[in-house]
Amino acid sequence: MTEFEIQHLGLIRYGNAWDLQKELLQKRIEGAIADQLLICEHEPVYTLGKSADANNLLVNPVFLKNIGAEVFQIERGGDITFHGPGQLVGYPILNLNDRKMGIRTYVDLLEESLIQTLLTYGIKTQRIEGLTGIWLIEGAPRKIAAIGIKVSRWVTMHGFALNVSTDLSYFNHIVPCGITDKGVTSISKELGRKIPVSEVAAEYVKQFEKIFNTEKISV
Repeated sequence: MTEFEIQHLGLIRYGNAWDLQKELLQKRIEGAIADQLLICEHEPVYTLGKSADANNLLVNPVFLKNIGAEVFQIERGGDITFHGPGQLVGYPILNLNDRKMGIRTYVDLLEESLIQTLLTYGIKTQRIEGLTGIWLIEGAPRKIAAIGIKVSRWVTMHGFALNVSTDLSYFNHIVPCGITDKGVTSISKELGRKIPVSEVAAEYVKQFEKIFNTEKISV
């Protein structure tokens, strides 16, 4: 069984978490640290991946300033997404070679860890072929979790964002992940009651340990 260290960063600005990821990525490549799992929430921010269309950000800088949201162009795959309070964000920094795991398997397991976490709340989700992320398809298809990663020298960074009690109105200002005909949702919206992010984070870590056959060595 492999091991990882977990860091609970709390509510943190995106730029600070991004800098930390890059620092830990380099240390992991060098073998100076164990695998990592960063768990956090972000201040409001829109991030654009390598393949993002800038036109999918539907508002101007003045509007963004007024709603207190930052914008970052980053190196993960995918288009545009939103991060904010009430959203569980996870950044696994894993050495895939050490885990004898390919990139496709890694993404599959990351998706499965989210699917199983949501099942503990009675929310049935699935993948949709050709689209990233985790979806509810009963009724109108709607996305509850986004995934975007980067792999450098077989070490991962970036990760997932799971809407727990997120203010979904922020998604009105973008074309989420470049998809125009599907909506977004959250655990709290689906259950009709507010769910604490800390509660979902604790459940997610359990599923992460099980799905990745790994255990934490510090908290």
